[in-house]
Amino acid sequence: MAGGKLTPRQQMINLMYLVFIAMLALNMSKEVLSAFGILNNKIIESNSITDLRNQSSFEQLAQKASEQPLQYGEKKAKVEKIRQLCKEFTTYVEDVKTQFTKELVKDADGNLPFEAMDKGDKVDEFWFNGDKLTPKGQEFMDKVSTFSGKLKAIGGSSIAASEMSKIEKRFSTAAVKSKNAGTTLPWLEYNYKGFPLIATITKLSQLQADIKTTESDIMTGMFQSDLVAAASLTAYQPIVVPEKTAFFQGEAVKGKIILGKFDPNLVAKSVIVNGNAVKATAGQAEFSFGAGAVGEHEITGSFNFDENGKVVSLPIKGNYVVVPRPNSANISADKMNVVYRGLPNPMTISFAGIPDNKVNASATGMSKGAKPGQYNLNPGSGTEVTVNVSGELPDKTKVSDKKVFRIKNIPGPQGAIGGTIGNDKGAKSRLEVSQISAKLPDFLYDLNFQVTQFTFKVPGQAAIIVNGDRVNGQCKAALARAGRGDQVTIYDIKTKIVGVSANIQTGKCAPVIYEIQ
Repeated sequence: MAGGKLTPRQQMINLMYLVFIAMLALNMSKEVLSAFGILNNKIIESNSITDLRNQSSFEQLAQKASEQPLQYGEKKAKVEKIRQLCKEFTTYVEDVKTQFTKELVKDADGNLPFEAMDKGDKVDEFWFNGDKLTPKGQEFMDKVSTFSGKLKAIGGSSIAASEMSKIEKRFSTAAVKSKNAGTTLPWLEYNYKGFPLIATITKLSQLQADIKTTESDIMTGMFQSDLVAAASLTAYQPIVVPEKTAFFQGEAVKGKIILGKFDPNLVAKSVIVNGNAVKATAGQAEFSFGAGAVGEHEITGSFNFDENGKVVSLPIKGNYVVVPRPNSANISADKMNVVYRGLPNPMTISFAGIPDNKVNASATGMSKGAKPGQYNLNPGSGTEVTVNVSGELPDKTKVSDKKVFRIKNIPGPQGAIGGTIGNDKGAKSRLEVSQISAKLPDFLYDLNFQVTQFTFKVPGQAAIIVNGDRVNGQCKAALARAGRGDQVTIYDIKTKIVGVSANIQTGKCAPVIYEIQ
């Protein structure tokens, strides 16, 4: 029967079987194309989250740079240039994607027609001319191949050699050995020629992800280098601390020279003060010498240590004033050298040689404290406030002085989940019961922030605006559909400061990201 003539019925069955096989192959092809499209959407969504994370990291760096410009100012300037370079590259890639897809019609959800993007002729015509590259193809190659070099030129030694090596490998355009072709192919041809359009779009989205990841890695590496530097002896700063800031003629100038980062186990090899050796003890050295003539005098010298077989010298620099009689006020903020708008900044004000009951201080927003010499300064508008001080000497002579303080706004807090600032990870159940809060770490005042509203975003789902400080039923429903590794972003966090009478405005609250485990 197998070798004989087939009946019309058998012929029909065989034909239907062939049609079924062809349809199955077609459906498999569509599934692959759709899979590429879904992957592309996931990469785009992940890129958005990376953008938020990078912005949060940069805001932290910018805050540190504003507080410590000498330590972080240069790095902030480099990061700004690197972020601009990454932004320009990402925008260029996005323009290329648009060029390839501008004639395609998206569905109601904004998705491209994945199953119709099975041809690669548009890409091939745009980038390739036979075995050569078109001007547009060469432009794309140049953008990729020069990116790592531009980063190195900006970052310099701030980017670790190991990190730079990873970046160069990530954006390498070296020729690639193809197993299918049995030869070595140019990078652009190997990665993009002859591929379905949806595959090319997905690869370009991944290139954007690589750019954003590189930006993130560079910022993280710069922070890590600070931690390494902090462990070195070069991070220690000698500080001159006299017993008092002014001395009368004939007095002995006494005080201590301490290290800004005190280590009780650290003893200097030698300490030189004003050309003379003094005894070094654990983390400090005591000194004593004649005050000298009336006027300002410098205290100079060095702390000397042995480190890795070399002598590390940390310079000592301070000053003191010798006065014949009290003629200047001592005005100091108890917590800071600036005052913050909206807060009762505590201040201690005195006049050298004058009892506190003979000293008067005044300024806009100033009130007396509970004890003599104590005041509270609550500045209003403007950028500066002047504190005027007057006093009466024992001989009834009137003296006065003043000092100008800078007025600063309270910086923006950082979002927190269950008390953890920044990025966190854990089970869904933990996030469901955790309080969304806001904190202002390392701030001089203990401020209690209450979260009044936040936006809750699960990847692939609509953002949810929540009133209060805990997730609601909508959030829990969205969490139920989230999978392991999904990163939930909580942003647009609205806060108010409780426990104070005034309505104090702060900067924008930084977002927080929670990774589902």
